[in-house]
Amino acid sequence: MGIFSKDQIKKVVVNAKNHGYKPDVITFKQGKPAQVKFIASDNMGCMDKINFKQLDAKVDLDNNHEVTVKIPTDKPGEYDFACSMDMFKGKVVVK
Repeated sequence: MGIFSKDQIKKVVVNAKNHGYKPDVITFKQGKPAQVKFIASDNMGCMDKINFKQLDAKVDLDNNHEVTVKIPTDKPGEYDFACSMDMFKGKVVVK
């Protein structure tokens, strides 16, 4: 009998009215597949785009759908993300 691990999936609500990401720090365990799902609210402004600098990834948010970003977990580290103007920030930590 094999043991299969499920992906680690965490949801982040992106809300311009509350000025940021909730939660703004997301932690995953090293070695297990991981995803962050961003959920947008209305009137996003600069928060309608998210930039993961270390992953060289830019994400466009859609008010009608969750947007998923896969996080590499092969080694420990931190991946910062921010809005298109670099005003609102968060990070993903793999440990």
